[in-house]
Amino acid sequence: MRQPATASDEAQDHRSRPRRRGEQLLAAVFTAVLTELTEHGYGPLTIDAVAARAKVSKASMYRRWPGKRDLVLAAVQSALPHPQDLADTGSLRGDLLAYFTQTATHLQGPAGPALRGILGDLLGDPTGAAELYSAAHRGRSTAQLRTLLQRAADREEVPADRLHTVTARQLEAGHAVLRQHYLWEG
Repeated sequence: MRQPATASDEAQDHRSRPRRRGEQLLAAVFTAVLTELTEHGYGPLTIDAVAARAKVSKASMYRRWPGKRDLVLAAVQSALPHPQDLADTGSLRGDLLAYFTQTATHLQGPAGPALRGILGDLLGDPTGAAELYSAAHRGRSTAQLRTLLQRAADREEVPADRLHTVTARQLEAGHAVLRQHYLWEG
């Protein structure tokens, strides 16, 4: 027979507090994911642990993310810098160095081991790998690098009429080198 709830149980019960939605809910969940990654790593991370830490129901989490991989990837991506936060050093070279340093720093935090864990999960799963690549590369890094190139064109460091000839693959090359180095060298 279940015992009646006590005041301390109510303080622990997420349903007794005002319901969080939207950005507030996402921020709580993503903070919980990054904390769990930092404390325990990718392998032991569970949706249950994240839900408990974020004080949200598992059902609300599963409505948004079908599994651990999707949840972790969303949290890692949420920690990436926004295009408006890109450093403007006054030169394309300086901007690129600052950008790639910021990316390397991101990989040195909980994001790096999480991405390694996700990639390990995907070994031998070409469909999952393709889905991950599509989800992880929604054009954010390409857009950020195009922003840096546009700034350089505005400063007349590069010819503005040549910007359209730079391909997405060329823009992705720097990130690819960073990821490859991180995956193999740490």
